[in-house]
Amino acid sequence: MLKDDQIVWAIHQMEAEMGPVGPSLDSRTPFQYLVSVILSAQATDVSVNKVTPVLFDRYPTPAALMAADVTEVESIIKSVGLFHNKAKNIIKTARMVHEDLNDEVPTDRKGIMALPGAGRKTANVVLSDVFAQNTFAVDTHVSAISKRLHFIDQAASPLQVEQKIVSVLPPAELHQAHHTMIEFGRKYSMKLTPDKEVCQLIIDCDQLNEENEGLQ
Repeated sequence: MLKDDQIVWAIHQMEAEMGPVGPSLDSRTPFQYLVSVILSAQATDVSVNKVTPVLFDRYPTPAALMAADVTEVESIIKSVGLFHNKAKNIIKTARMVHEDLNDEVPTDRKGIMALPGAGRKTANVVLSDVFAQNTFAVDTHVSAISKRLHFIDQAASPLQVEQKIVSVLPPAELHQAHHTMIEFGRKYSMKLTPDKEVCQLIIDCDQLNEENEGLQ
């Protein structure tokens, strides 16, 4: 495994290569962003951004979405996958936000995770992107990178990946690190064998890992 300071170095190398990056989901309000993140589970942000303009034009507020017919919502979001459950969840979430929370999206992880369809990753994304809190969300890209670059063991859970990154980075760097790692994961495959690897940072991290193992 890489040492803590080596992990920080690797993340900074990614940031230097990828440049300034930020959220890629389109929305106008905290509620709409929450819905977009729920829809993005096991789907690309590009696919979500194709359906949300229609969804939010028709149902812009929690009150409007909670009153929507589920089959109509399904027809709008069908292309993002898992649309049956997602349609039910965003309608239920809209009802809770409107009736129980006075149209306000919770500003704490526990509050967001109490909403249908919103897990820990969704909560961390919303808290970081919307409310500028120092949380770190782990998606498939972040998890794959952390394991391929030897930040953490291959069997690590998303929570363990999150805890590792949070433990080594200053809180103020978590937001940028999350979005940088996503873009890095979109650019490079984490599935190439070492003899076919093209990314110099991955090659360097492989070397550091070998050196660290040799010291044990």
